[in-house]
Amino acid sequence: MTRRMVCGGLAGMIAKTATNPLDRIRMLSQTGEHGAASGAKLTPIQLYRSIIQNEGILGLWAGNGANLLRVFPAKSIVFSSNDFYRGCCGHLYWGSTEVYLENSGQLPWALSFLAGGMAGMSASAATYPLDLARGRITGKLAGPGGKKHYKGIINTVLVTAREEGVRALYKGVTPTLLGAMPYEGIKFGTVGILERYFPKKEKDVEGGAIASNVTRKVMFGGAGGATAGILTYPNDTIRRLLQLQGSKGTTEHYNGYWDCVRKTYAKYGLERFYRGAFINIIRMAPNTAIQFGSYELLKQYTAGYF
Repeated sequence: MTRRMVCGGLAGMIAKTATNPLDRIRMLSQTGEHGAASGAKLTPIQLYRSIIQNEGILGLWAGNGANLLRVFPAKSIVFSSNDFYRGCCGHLYWGSTEVYLENSGQLPWALSFLAGGMAGMSASAATYPLDLARGRITGKLAGPGGKKHYKGIINTVLVTAREEGVRALYKGVTPTLLGAMPYEGIKFGTVGILERYFPKKEKDVEGGAIASNVTRKVMFGGAGGATAGILTYPNDTIRRLLQLQGSKGTTEHYNGYWDCVRKTYAKYGLERFYRGAFINIIRMAPNTAIQFGSYELLKQYTAGYF
């Protein structure tokens, strides 16, 4: 379990760092805190130029430190607990762990969905304050003169707790937990379906077998991430809007999840829930592909060490 947690955490860090520029553009598009007129819709190219103009090239990686602090524990829990929950489901479905392993760890889609969803909820519950801090850092563009509203993840947590109370660290936790179940469930469930219909082929050369399995994980992970991202995006938009309320420079206020849905729809229409969805799809496919590929590679190469 320890090895799987370390491998999962490192895989998440690699993927997040590689795709953080796309994530920053997506977050600004989603929250609307990009310095333009209220409700204005900017294209990904316009947002990219705005970031460079206001914060420089490093602005594309704003919040990456918060990302990494959050991602390592989150992804270590997601991947290791998914393996654990899959093992439990496999034991119940096949009758014993031995039979489950003899069948290459295959599970029906519903059980793959359940294991992934439970893993996502476990990780989200354990690391939510870090996710909120990351959302506030990356979901706002710097003010005039490049002045930033928050200075790092620790500062964000402390300022939020001091100015809004400790409970504010859990703003948006409801849609996060509700979204974690279908998001991770769809992601891991899609990977499970693809593994079932395209089983890995055994090769004589050890290196060839590793490379082949990693390639499969990269392709399946990318497909799973894109599918989950499309289907759960509206819920993620609500989550980000709830996280930003009460933060510096934000005037919107909502009385819970459904009030946020109602006010956002009344003011901007259905399109507002999908703002930034295109860049999210472009981001999610390589992000999850790198996650699954890195996890598989690290897991195989560290098998004999700990």
